[in-house]
Amino acid sequence: MLSAQLLGNALESAPDAIVIVDESGAILFVNRQLTTLLGYEASEVLGQPIEMLLPERFRNRHLRHRHDYTSSARFRPMGVELELYALHRDSTEHPVEISLSPIRDAGRLLIAAAIRDVSERKRVQTELVRAGEAAERANQAKSRFLATASHDLRQPLQTLALLNGSLQRIVRDPIALEAIGQQSRAIEAMSRLLNALLDISKLESGAIRPDPTDFRVATLFEEMRSEFASLAASKGLELRIEATAPFAHSDPALVGQILRNLLSNAIKYTQRGWVELRSRVHGSGVEIAVADSGIGIARDQLPYIYDEFYQVGVASNSARDGYGLGLSIVHRIVALLGLKLRVQSEPGHGSVFTLDLPVGAAGVAAATSAPKPQAAAEHRAHSPRILLVDDDPGVRNATAMLLRVEGYRVLPAGSLAEARRIIEENPELDLLVTDYHLTDGETGIDVVAAARALRGPQLPAILVTGDTSSSVRELQADQRIRLASKPIHADEFLALLRQLLEST
Repeated sequence: MLSAQLLGNALESAPDAIVIVDESGAILFVNRQLTTLLGYEASEVLGQPIEMLLPERFRNRHLRHRHDYTSSARFRPMGVELELYALHRDSTEHPVEISLSPIRDAGRLLIAAAIRDVSERKRVQTELVRAGEAAERANQAKSRFLATASHDLRQPLQTLALLNGSLQRIVRDPIALEAIGQQSRAIEAMSRLLNALLDISKLESGAIRPDPTDFRVATLFEEMRSEFASLAASKGLELRIEATAPFAHSDPALVGQILRNLLSNAIKYTQRGWVELRSRVHGSGVEIAVADSGIGIARDQLPYIYDEFYQVGVASNSARDGYGLGLSIVHRIVALLGLKLRVQSEPGHGSVFTLDLPVGAAGVAAATSAPKPQAAAEHRAHSPRILLVDDDPGVRNATAMLLRVEGYRVLPAGSLAEARRIIEENPELDLLVTDYHLTDGETGIDVVAAARALRGPQLPAILVTGDTSSSVRELQADQRIRLASKPIHADEFLALLRQLLEST
């Protein structure tokens, strides 16, 4: 049996302050940790009510709680989910945790309270809360910057690209044409870098939210064929595209961005032979693979291919074709979508990147795919009439110049109100081209709605935007609306315009 002295020594050596009181709340025992915690010597507190160790604002309430506890005493923490404080001898308050234990001694009830100082824990928690709030403010600021950058940084590039396209169609002097061609390549390089950097920033900040749905793999593959066929042909490569898997489930826009980066890389690093985009159903999933007969990747370089600005076989100080950001973007999107990307490669024998997706429910995409509208019965005029809406005068004038050089009749507007007036005065409109973000919170969607309210739901439209939000991507379901991402090359813009006019 343990001696009283040993028990007393154990209480004195306890890491927490120990206070023992009787049923009336009088202090019978304190250990030396109480002096360390609250500054009181034992002689100052023995016989005093326990409430002397509490801030005054808690004392009356504590009397009631103490009486309630003695009627059903049991081991439990004190003040669950409450902020507890003990009063120091110097009148300062210390945050504490208190555990209560009943003790039976010769028929009387004693209560032992273990008091632990949690000042350091509270300080750390407060700092974590403040750090979290600061991080949230920084994230919001970054999101605001990205929203501004997506629009404002792309605007001058859009203007340059369209003016360059106009000059290519007007100028005939060979030396001037060579200068314009070099200017065009510089603008394209600036556009690729800006788009890649903004994509990475948006993915890091959480500004991009996945919008998973069932989609037809063949439809996505046809988009890839349309975008990359001419690029592959310009290098003398065979572009093979085969979609045997019918449906997949994920965010089709983000999966499309993955495939664009993989195909672009495959074509860039393949000097002869072929590039292939294929799919198949494998078990409970869909495999989409991008393969090539290119230079391949050495095994020791594979761990680094997703790093920013890393390019296989390219020294950091040498001339670059691209910026080594494509696979970094792919890696982030794959993680965002919760997918798996595998790579197999061998120097001199090409590479295969395989993306694993869930299978989509058969028939969903077919049910949502509206038939293409029938061509208009009446033959359009030789020069289609285009309503052009953009609140940036530089972009608006550059776009109007390009369209007029191509022989289109252009009706420019700088706002929704001005667009409404022009629509009312010009009943014959063939196409609407509008920027997405306009002044005073107006959007290109508002312009499309107003134009169709006055000219009918068949009016085709091109929405020019740098916005990647799901609200914009949802417009892709409208067969009479095309999205053009800023900055868009003049030839791509005109090809999109002709395609839309011919299909409506």
